[in-house]
Amino acid sequence: MQIHWTKINRVIQETPEIRTYMLDCPDGFTWEEGSHTHLGLEGFNAGEKPDKGLVRHMSISTLPDEASIGITTRIRKQRSEFKDMLEGLDAGSPVAIFKTHSNVPLKREGKNVYLLSAGVGLATFRPLVREYMNRPDEVRSLYSLNIDSSKDHLFPGIFESAPKKGFTSKFVDDRDEYYQHVRNLAEDKDGLFYVVGSDAFLIENIALLRGLGIKAEQIMLDKREHMVQEFLG
Repeated sequence: MQIHWTKINRVIQETPEIRTYMLDCPDGFTWEEGSHTHLGLEGFNAGEKPDKGLVRHMSISTLPDEASIGITTRIRKQRSEFKDMLEGLDAGSPVAIFKTHSNVPLKREGKNVYLLSAGVGLATFRPLVREYMNRPDEVRSLYSLNIDSSKDHLFPGIFESAPKKGFTSKFVDDRDEYYQHVRNLAEDKDGLFYVVGSDAFLIENIALLRGLGIKAEQIMLDKREHMVQEFLG
């Protein structure tokens, strides 16, 4: 396992509770849209065994052309030790990244793609939207649906509908409205449905989509293959 040590170059306060930590790109490090990585704080590998309390699995919210690795996360008042330590970091602080992989790259199969998420789940989808806007080849259209009642929507410059480019961005306040929209989207029996959120959120969405005739192979989850099989049965 290769561990890349790097530094935070700036911290962006996206909303009152959500921050993006922009990291310098280590030499030779690259990734694609939909990637996640393991973020380790200083000292996580200082002992004989890694301190798992100082490591979290995080989505990368940027693309390589942005020249920084973006890690977007929610930090609440009631938080874990990891998030408490992370909040105290600023530009110049060292962090480690390792085990980087993409489970949800943008599929280019000439179909409509639907991105279904809740809250900070948009961090996973931000690179997919940018990749589509940069190169929409073999994607019929892109539709993002997100539950967020806060009105402090993430990445407003990215998640803004662009009808001429075939991109629609929709925010809803509650799950009832959200699931009604999902039912409407699932009328497209050939579409590809990407789902990001808590395990409970995934289970609810999968059950609804499968009940509406969407096949397992049309549902993309930000999980390793063996976990995808467990969720999709």
